[in-house]
Amino acid sequence: MNSFYHSTRSKLDSVTSKQAILRGIAPDGGLYVADWLGQTKMDLAAVCAQGFHQTARQVLGILLPDYAEDELAACVEAAYGSQWDTPAVTPVTPLGADWLLELYHGPTSAFKDVALQMLPQLMSVARAGDGRDVMIVTATSGDTGKAALDGFAGVPHTGVTVFYPEGKVSDVQHLQMATQAGDNVAVCAIRGNFDDAQSEVKSIFADEALAQRLAASGVALSSANSINVGRLAPQVTYYFDAYAQLVRAGAVKLGEKVTFCVPTGNFGDVLAGYYAKLLGLPVARLVVASNKNDVLTDFITTGTYDRRRDFAKTISPSMDILVSSNLERLLYYMSDGDCELVASLMADLGEKGFYQVPEGLLAKIQEVFACGRANDDATRAEIASTWNELGALIDPHTAVAKSVLDAVPADGTVRVCLSTASPYKFSSDVLAALGQDTSGMSGFACMDALEKATGTTAPAQLSGLRDLPVLHEDVCDRAKMGAFVESSCARVFL
Repeated sequence: MNSFYHSTRSKLDSVTSKQAILRGIAPDGGLYVADWLGQTKMDLAAVCAQGFHQTARQVLGILLPDYAEDELAACVEAAYGSQWDTPAVTPVTPLGADWLLELYHGPTSAFKDVALQMLPQLMSVARAGDGRDVMIVTATSGDTGKAALDGFAGVPHTGVTVFYPEGKVSDVQHLQMATQAGDNVAVCAIRGNFDDAQSEVKSIFADEALAQRLAASGVALSSANSINVGRLAPQVTYYFDAYAQLVRAGAVKLGEKVTFCVPTGNFGDVLAGYYAKLLGLPVARLVVASNKNDVLTDFITTGTYDRRRDFAKTISPSMDILVSSNLERLLYYMSDGDCELVASLMADLGEKGFYQVPEGLLAKIQEVFACGRANDDATRAEIASTWNELGALIDPHTAVAKSVLDAVPADGTVRVCLSTASPYKFSSDVLAALGQDTSGMSGFACMDALEKATGTTAPAQLSGLRDLPVLHEDVCDRAKMGAFVESSCARVFL
């Protein structure tokens, strides 16, 4: 079996999974994909009889075939250890007639921890055979940044530089990044939105002159965004593990299909569900839930992807994205590996601001994916009703998914709502949704009030932020991001 990866836009440059992880993005701007994905299936009966760690080793063994079994075993043990507040890592809990997949039990209280506790382990193994120092460069809409900083802080021969949109993340998300300690970390706000940051990071990776200057000093750039296959692969695990938990709970019988609803911005989280389906998971539908920035809902409905719209700042900021990078991988697989089509569509997006997929391709996407949207008012109403009626406290992103899932007609399948962050990362908005006046209150005052109002407890890693000094206060324009990366490399490695 061919075990190599190549770009979504060309099959000329084949690399191993270790090389793909180190590079992050293909030289032509495409994302790394594997034509053999789906040829090997997971043993579903075995998955349902084992725990998260063993399933993770097996999933990664399929998706990252040039890693040895002992390498993956060590990576899994390091990534999913005592830094998680539950041995289950990603537990599934009842949510009325549906189920909640809790993905926020890691060290930064967001689903990104599942991948970003793993990626540094995978990258360290890959780097050992490469010899160069690696600077991780990533854009964040809120959660990826802290998860990357936490995962890579202190990792030898590795640095991490994070860019986030100034004023467009929650107070807690900002402090999580701004207080991050470590000699190998750098954080900078940019004047603009997440799409500006993400687009410029892609440009930085495509800057050959910068790459040559860094290479002369033995430094290479890589990414911690979900464009990196090392970010995407670990997320497949929790879909299989969730299914196993449902089987063990008697909610589904082995082989029955399950529907997953995913709050979606950059499309990585829901794409991992599609990868799980290709690996044999019985998935009925993957429901893409959007907030007011509903470019994905419009695309799945009409086949037109159009980023030419106003950017909305919402109470679910991690989903405030208009250019969903991982959708490119889905287009590749759904078009049966048509690199020319994918390259053409991405060129249209870059040059015209939109693209239209062929009708046949749209029909294939709609067979697997459903969609819906929830504005801030619907999100607040969902937070309130989920707490008042079900006793579950959820964050705004989870509430977007729950609102959309509630609107999807029942089809008899068991339904799972992915919960992507602790509600305490967004204490002010959650508290306001529960009917309390938050005017004039600081983020930590809202956190304390939310604890009192609900009888729940904020994660220590969030409540403890109030006692930490702010270490990172840099702000720059988009045009200066490349220079900031180069200066970070010089500070960390030279």
